[in-house]
Amino acid sequence: MEIERKFLIETPPADYRGWPFHQIEQAYLCTAPTVRIRREDDTYYMTYKSGGLLAREEYNLPLTKEAYAHLLAKADGIVLTKKRYLKPLAADHTAAASPEGAPDGVPIAGEGAASLTIEMDVFEGAYDGLILAEVEFPTEEAALAFVPPEWFGRDVTFTGEYSNSRLAMAPPEK
Repeated sequence: MEIERKFLIETPPADYRGWPFHQIEQAYLCTAPTVRIRREDDTYYMTYKSGGLLAREEYNLPLTKEAYAHLLAKADGIVLTKKRYLKPLAADHTAAASPEGAPDGVPIAGEGAASLTIEMDVFEGAYDGLILAEVEFPTEEAALAFVPPEWFGRDVTFTGEYSNSRLAMAPPEK
């Protein structure tokens, strides 16, 4: 199960280019349900995702470089390219209104709060300049209680407007 929140980033932290990153290329074979192929650095895989915005099923299957190339030729829409920068999230992101029964100020993921990671995608190609940040959570309660860092922009989790499958199917407006 993938449980994540997504945010539009207007101004990323000045030091983000020093964060570890992965080079990603991905394309879609189908969007309902979502079937995606991805090259992440030198690793290739196909992903199935069920419907949903905050939480959904996700399955990853490995691909060879040759299988990826074969499927890439069959993909619909735009091939998305981006750098995914990774930054551990400080454990002090607490719930503004803690889940029922939890005292205010309790880390959103309990003892695991320090294990959360910001995955900040800086798009290249057709969406050059678009920046989105995602954070995955162990539970829906933790996701809903999340207080984002100040530099995060608008929460686009529930709109679907910035889902990668949607971006791949709708060319950007110039």
